[in-house]
Amino acid sequence: MGVTAKQGSAPQGGAATQAEIVALRALAWLMSDEDRALRFLTASGCDATSLRRRANDPLLLGSVLDVIMEDEASLIEFSAWADLEPAAAARARRLLPGAWSESQLP
Repeated sequence: MGVTAKQGSAPQGGAATQAEIVALRALAWLMSDEDRALRFLTASGCDATSLRRRANDPLLLGSVLDVIMEDEASLIEFSAWADLEPAAAARARRLLPGAWSESQLP
């Protein structure tokens, strides 16, 4: 299923694709642990079926990174699991829809 304007819009190009890949890896990490998966499904309002259907939605992928970045321990654990530096998640998040820009910060 391709990404459509109804699902959200992300910048086109290699950087956006890489951001989506990081977020998909984060989703896989979240789902690899039953407790983490349940917390994410509860917080997102998704069930397993809707999550599979929306897994390529840039808005959902951004929320996956939001969840991971809210907790430093989760960010560090995910980064180690994915063999990424922790800053990679933040860089990816900025490229997906719904990210806060510095101009929006209080």
